[in-house]
Amino acid sequence: MRILGIETSCDDTAAAVVDDGGVRSNVIATQDDVHAAYGGVVPELAARCHLEVIDRVIARALDDAGARWSDLDAIAVTRGPGLVGSLLVGLAAAQGLALRTGLPLVGVHHLEGHVLSPLLDGDVELPFLALLVSGGHSSLYEVAAVGSYRELAGTRDDSAGEAFDKAAKMLGLGYPGGRVIDERARRGDRTAIAFPRGRVRDDDMAMSFSGLKTSLWDYLDGRTDADVDDVCASYQEAIVDVLVSRVSTAVERTGIRRVVVAGGVSANGRLREVMLAAASELGATVAFPSIALCTDNAAMIAYAAWLRAREGLPGEPLSAVSRLPLVPTAPS
Repeated sequence: MRILGIETSCDDTAAAVVDDGGVRSNVIATQDDVHAAYGGVVPELAARCHLEVIDRVIARALDDAGARWSDLDAIAVTRGPGLVGSLLVGLAAAQGLALRTGLPLVGVHHLEGHVLSPLLDGDVELPFLALLVSGGHSSLYEVAAVGSYRELAGTRDDSAGEAFDKAAKMLGLGYPGGRVIDERARRGDRTAIAFPRGRVRDDDMAMSFSGLKTSLWDYLDGRTDADVDDVCASYQEAIVDVLVSRVSTAVERTGIRRVVVAGGVSANGRLREVMLAAASELGATVAFPSIALCTDNAAMIAYAAWLRAREGLPGEPLSAVSRLPLVPTAPS
């Protein structure tokens, strides 16, 4: 089975071809330069940029894979969560291509793509625990099987990626913030500043990062002598400590000793280092996607569709939804 994936949930325009042998192509057009001046993603600009490049990105993905339309078995596209304007561009492109080619069209949940992405790079046995950490999401799931997920905990306010990006903005380090903070932190002292580790009283696996952002704001207020490298190292350490401690609690509570970490923040070097050490102490294993598959990409979308087809599971509805939990909540 060979599937073309299309991903436009936020500010990356992506297309990829995945088949039984793995990833055949994975093309991503970023918009970092467009949004850098604003310190974050501007939804209207993101949608316009997708419109400008999506045809070329899809054509490049097919060329890189050495594939023709007649070689494909299906088209998969992200339907949410994400920015509605951005999602609509990808959906419209995918629907038009499906009409033109007669290929079946499959909707894919963006978060499912992230959760399953580490499986592309190696054998990860089910069940496993999945920590999903990105600019828009920070959640911990129990994955029993493809399509069977239980949310164990999430953030009560901001995501880990949001905390990184806002810190970089406060420090004047540019956008996207996580990457530059990771780089600067390598030269800093992780113990220089005692930033708080947020806790939620009624749930010891839940996460909270809004207080950490406030503490950085207070620390920098009126200060002219701050060592940026030390600030980055100490701030990053606080985020990493929270994430690793929540995973450790989940491992001990569920008894599941296979962990995957996915999403844009999973590219963070310090998080990988500490998570591997913690897993070793717990007698657990931990898997990360390759760096190219950490941030938003279409290979994970095509792969999620491929896995669901293999298991005989239906795709998601073909409608753009901005807020879309991976695990549906029961109606009240």
